[in-house]
Amino acid sequence: MEKTTPLYEKHLEAGGKMVPFAGYLLPVQYPLGVIGEHKAVRTACGLFDVSHMGEITLKGKDALKNLNHLLTNDYTNMYDGQARYSPMCNENGGVVDDLIVYKVKDEDYFIVVNAANKDKDYEWMKAHVSGEAELSDISDQVAQIALQGPKSEEILKKLVPEEQIPEKYYSAVFGGKIQGMDCIISRTGYTGEDGFEFYCHAKDAGALWDLLLRTGKDEGLVPCGLGARDTLRLEAAMPLYGHEMNDEVSPRETGLGIFVKMEKEDFIGKKALEEKGTPARKRIGLKVTGRGIIREEAPIYIEGKQVGMSTSGTHAPYLGYPIAMALVEKDCCKVGDTVQAEVRGRKIDAEVVKLPFYKKA
Repeated sequence: MEKTTPLYEKHLEAGGKMVPFAGYLLPVQYPLGVIGEHKAVRTACGLFDVSHMGEITLKGKDALKNLNHLLTNDYTNMYDGQARYSPMCNENGGVVDDLIVYKVKDEDYFIVVNAANKDKDYEWMKAHVSGEAELSDISDQVAQIALQGPKSEEILKKLVPEEQIPEKYYSAVFGGKIQGMDCIISRTGYTGEDGFEFYCHAKDAGALWDLLLRTGKDEGLVPCGLGARDTLRLEAAMPLYGHEMNDEVSPRETGLGIFVKMEKEDFIGKKALEEKGTPARKRIGLKVTGRGIIREEAPIYIEGKQVGMSTSGTHAPYLGYPIAMALVEKDCCKVGDTVQAEVRGRKIDAEVVKLPFYKKA
């Protein structure tokens, strides 16, 4: 039985087409359609319900020590309100999940994990946390709404004073208020655009959703579903757990090596990553030049030899052509080379291109 987010009724009212996703019923699109929603985010603004994501707190004297043990990134030097992305590895160097950690203040951290992995992540963390550190899953108390696109700051400025708008990308204002509603205001997103993510009490979600849509009406703000969320992240070449990484794929193989701090004294998976040495695979971008769309798990060939598999693919609405990402043998190709993907028994040509496919001006 799928759960619903606090915004379920709002989606139905707006004509959202509901589908099961990560244990929840969520809108895949609204009447405007995926392409319209996608283009709105690239040119104006879109509003997403991301309340299915998981929120976990880690507090106590040993909270920082535990973060640095659990995660591959280094959390030592962070200012209050700063956010930092990291993979979380298993003992074999594969990825348990990728997540974002916010420093609220010393000994107090707020962690956001992927919806499909929420329970798995929490159990993994609980099994590996030690010392004076208290871990809590607060997901059911929190709703998350994302306002994404070039007009997002313009819209937010109508609702909050300047000091409540985080200046830097990957930073947040804790203890913010939007028309009396308590809110964490974070300058983060999963679309490749400037934007904000709001964390509020589940009971306030409906009021905040309506307020944002009303406030952003003149800027062209529209509600967006899972379909546009996926096409946007793909154009921006943002990896997705279960596609570009999983328990078998290491973060260094999928292009996340900058978030793996091997100079740290230790973290779960460090020994395995050291033993593996230089990654044998790499993540590449493909621009489809033949006819067709390359989805995930299509074998990738160079001159008849299989060199890897696609991990995600779609028609890119803003760019106007099909794109895909793939994990392939490290030295098999370079930017500009031609590869072929096998889709339903047919080979489709694609050109290796530099990632990301899309970068905001």
